[in-house]
Amino acid sequence: MSLVVVDASVAAKWFLPESGEGLVEQALALLNKYDKNEVRFVVPDLFYVEIASAIWKAVRVGRVPRAFGDQALVLLTQREFVTVPSLKLLDQAFQIGTGHGRSVYDSLYVALAVQTNSQLITADERLANSLAARFPVKWLGAIQKSES
Repeated sequence: MSLVVVDASVAAKWFLPESGEGLVEQALALLNKYDKNEVRFVVPDLFYVEIASAIWKAVRVGRVPRAFGDQALVLLTQREFVTVPSLKLLDQAFQIGTGHGRSVYDSLYVALAVQTNSQLITADERLANSLAARFPVKWLGAIQKSES
């Protein structure tokens, strides 16, 4: 079973898919692999805050009802992904961010992939394009249907 770092851009597609939004099918297929114990996810603790904030924003702007947001948060926290404290990743994330023009938020996920000898899967194509040559980062859209 492989270990994969997933970022908030992927998880947002699990809980807040928009009509016509791309990569939802790939994101859900990846989550299905997790549910079948075919892959394990590891995330920095920031992951939960980022997703909760995205759900809050969707409720606040009326994109989804409050009850939907409450249920999405319950489903997220029930998964209990392996979680690594951001503090343990901070120095390396800062080095990655400053060295490659990326935010520390994004770089936390990259640092986690490096430290766990795994791959970061992101729906952020710009992030993947800017770092994939030097770090274990893969764009969700590049995953073949048979892979996810």
